[in-house]
Amino acid sequence: MDPDRGRTLVTGGTHVTPTRRTASAIAVGATALALCLAAAPAQATKAGSGTTTGSGSVFMVNPVQSSGDQSLTDQKDSDAAVPASAYATVPLRNLDGSGYLRGSWVTVQSATGTPAFNTTNTFDYTRHQDQFEQVMAYFWVNQAQEYLQSLGFGSTLPGVVKEQFTVKVDQYGGDNSYQTDKPYRIRLGKGGVDDAEDAEVIVHEYGHAVHASQVPGYGTSEEAGSIGESFGDYLAVSVGLAADKQYGWPTKAEEACPMDWDSTSYTAAPHCIRRFDLGLTVADKKGEVHYDGQIWSQALWEIRKGYVTLGKTTAAWDRTLVNSQFHYAPDTSFSAAAKATYTEALAHDGAAAAALVKDRFAARGIVF
Repeated sequence: MDPDRGRTLVTGGTHVTPTRRTASAIAVGATALALCLAAAPAQATKAGSGTTTGSGSVFMVNPVQSSGDQSLTDQKDSDAAVPASAYATVPLRNLDGSGYLRGSWVTVQSATGTPAFNTTNTFDYTRHQDQFEQVMAYFWVNQAQEYLQSLGFGSTLPGVVKEQFTVKVDQYGGDNSYQTDKPYRIRLGKGGVDDAEDAEVIVHEYGHAVHASQVPGYGTSEEAGSIGESFGDYLAVSVGLAADKQYGWPTKAEEACPMDWDSTSYTAAPHCIRRFDLGLTVADKKGEVHYDGQIWSQALWEIRKGYVTLGKTTAAWDRTLVNSQFHYAPDTSFSAAAKATYTEALAHDGAAAAALVKDRFAARGIVF
């Protein structure tokens, strides 16, 4: 099992997270599976939509990011807790025509509430309804896969997690989420702000699947695990910002600050689960993957900004970063991963970009 996203606060505090499933958790999972299997024949009798496109209501990444309002709180899933302006109606693509939230890249399951179903693929819900989180899960995993494909993965470059991906909504009772593979799946938890209400939580977990897809068995050392947590944070922000640009959504909170809605229940304002600008170096390592990952993520973020200064796009940097990860080892070190990134940048983006990559890693104490 890959490590979950954790609750390492920017103050350096930690939240103990599970590293293995307990017997009770396994029993709950077995019960949920049995219920899903029992429900399958009834679902099969419904006439589907017969179309691969639809629409649904989602948060524009998350309500804090789109509004800039750091005072928002969960209020037990109350609709009144979040302004109507935080929602957007979005296209739902790559559906399978069944009328459920299933498609080429995502299949959504839920332990709470009735599975969302509509014969016209119209999924308009608000946050007090369990189905709203199901729509969030479908849209944002599909969005992440489409973003990777827009970079060339699956066409000019090898595919990354280019297969149907299961997302289990509210199937982990704690305020946490995690990703597993064989088969790939995400389990999104509840408590405080339910995790599927924040796109950056969803895409962070998908980031773990990206690594597992590229390097089977990835994450067997502390530094590899730190890179995994860091990349999940970075990918979440990058996919969210790309969606803001694609759909014309506002970005009113700090960009270098992932999961600002989910973290309202356990951080002070401005809310962030972690940050990309703390100035940490390898000398500050604590041996905890979520904290130490902030060393790596700051380098990624500064390289992103540097690419723009060089007249390149953030998409070019994301392409180089993701493609370099095919060359990681399961137990990669900061140094080895930085060298792989530098080599990729030199080959595809030129000497100036490669020099930038090397310099920004060195500023974090990562040399090769």
